[in-house]
Amino acid sequence: MKSRRQAIKSAPESLVYIGSRPNANDMVDVFSYSAKSFEEHEIKADRFPAGPLPEGQITWVNVDGVSDVNLIRRIGAQFGFDELVLEDIVHTGQRPKMEDHGAYIYCVLRMIYNKDHDDHIESEQVSLLLTRNAVFTFQESEGDVFDPVRKRLREKNSHLSGQGADYLAYSLIDMIIDNYYLILEDIGDRIEALEEEVAGHPDPETLRKIYAVRTDLIHIRKAVWPLRELTADLQRCDSPLIHKNTARFIGNLRDHMLQIMDTVETFRDTTGGLLDIYISRISFHMNEIMKTLTIVSTIFIPLTFIVGVYGMNFRHMPEIEWHWGYYAIWAVMIGVVLFMLYYFHRKKWIWS
Repeated sequence: MKSRRQAIKSAPESLVYIGSRPNANDMVDVFSYSAKSFEEHEIKADRFPAGPLPEGQITWVNVDGVSDVNLIRRIGAQFGFDELVLEDIVHTGQRPKMEDHGAYIYCVLRMIYNKDHDDHIESEQVSLLLTRNAVFTFQESEGDVFDPVRKRLREKNSHLSGQGADYLAYSLIDMIIDNYYLILEDIGDRIEALEEEVAGHPDPETLRKIYAVRTDLIHIRKAVWPLRELTADLQRCDSPLIHKNTARFIGNLRDHMLQIMDTVETFRDTTGGLLDIYISRISFHMNEIMKTLTIVSTIFIPLTFIVGVYGMNFRHMPEIEWHWGYYAIWAVMIGVVLFMLYYFHRKKWIWS
């Protein structure tokens, strides 16, 4: 919310970057292809767009970084994108959604990935615009999950190269959703390791790991939950930009979203159970410590009484002058300790 302060006093439809990943757009990736040709270009951001897109080909324009509002404004002016859409592109906290603007369809998704291959996942906004013969994608920073799509485009006679722009948009959305499975698989491995750790000897680091997993699941749930509506809206959309054959594949995306949501909810319940088990284990361990201290204190209570009685400085105490008094007191105290240990054992308070 702090990042939105700079846009509060701005005029409506003004382009003000709101996000945490300011990234200078040095290059724009452009892929143009048809059933018989394929071209890939890197165009300097200050020179894009230089002209209309090639006719008779499908074009994918990928922009890494949306902090350069001048580039976003030029793209919007060149290809007729609404100012409110451009504003949503540079405001990177949008909820996943789909908007049909007639000449183009605008989608917002959350791309979740593990960039450094550690236990920390990252989430960023991806804006996708589908036109009659082009797809525009705007990402917050470099690095994405679209490499398999690029690889398929570079292959000769690939199925993707013979399809329209709507199928390319579907493929990009599908890659974002499929990557959720990989992230959830990693989280599942982390949960299995935590189950063994909690069942063994949990420590404060275990609690930190549990909360880290729960935080990641919250991020995924926030990204996945609105995608159900997005895929449903795309499937029901009667726009001529989406062919019936592609709509059939989009329906499959909705099934994937439901599976992912079920997995996320299952993992959330599991981590909640792990947290309860961790607290129970810590409480049990603390109770064992308190029981041990209580038993030790209980054993010393009668010993303290005996020593206190014979530590009084009265002159006339019968046992004071007795030759075997010292040894007798030791025998009594040892007997008391042994009797109490036997009694605690019979009650199954110790050595049970």
